[in-house]
Amino acid sequence: MDLEPSLVVVQALRQKPVYRVSEFFGPAGSRATGYRIIRKLQELGFAAKTRRRGYLTVRSSAFQPYPVWPHLLPSLRALKQARYFGRAYDESDVNCARRSLRGMVTLDYRAYELTQFQMPRIFFVYVEDPERQARSLKVAGFSEGTKGRVAILPKEGGFENEIQRVYLDCLAFGGRSTLDAVAIELLHADQLSVRGEFPTDLVLKVREDLPK
Repeated sequence: MDLEPSLVVVQALRQKPVYRVSEFFGPAGSRATGYRIIRKLQELGFAAKTRRRGYLTVRSSAFQPYPVWPHLLPSLRALKQARYFGRAYDESDVNCARRSLRGMVTLDYRAYELTQFQMPRIFFVYVEDPERQARSLKVAGFSEGTKGRVAILPKEGGFENEIQRVYLDCLAFGGRSTLDAVAIELLHADQLSVRGEFPTDLVLKVREDLPK
C-alpha cells in the first residue's frame, strides 16, 4: 500500500484511545480530505471503526515517526487478519496451542521470553496455513471469536531477524505492547536496525521496572 505524506495529519491530534471522526476535518483541511485520510489509515491498519457511529480508534503506532511507518506495514497487515480462539479462556488454552500450533510466536509471549518484563495475555503465533490451523483448533474444542487467548496470524513480510520482527509487531500493535517494544530495545538494541521513538519518561519507567 502507498504511504501518502498527508496521512501524518493524524499526528496533529492529541494521542488518545478514541476519536470523533470530525476531529480529522480541521487538521486535514476539509471534511472530504479528512474522510479520505481516515479510510487510508483504516486500510493500512492504523485506524478502525468503533461500534459507536462517528468514532474510531487509532493505534499508538500511528504517532511513530513517518519514516518508521513502512516497516510497520507487514505487522499491521497481519494484525488486521488476526483470528482469535478460546476454549477455557485461561492459560490452559495457551498451553494447548503451544503443543498443537507450529509457527513463530510473537507479541506478548515472545516479548516476555525476551524481556521478562510484563506478564503476557494473548498467545500470538504466525502460521503457514491459517485456515488449516483454525480448523485444528476448532477440532480441539476452541471457538473463534474476539476474546480468545490464542491468536493466529498469517505470515506477512520478512522474518529473517526474529527479534526485530517481534519488536516491530509490538510497536505496530501499540498500547501495552509499546512497553514490550521499549523493553526489547533496552535489552536487545544490538539486534535492531529499525527503531521507534518513545517519550523519555516511558523509557525511564520501563528501565526502572525491568527485572534486575
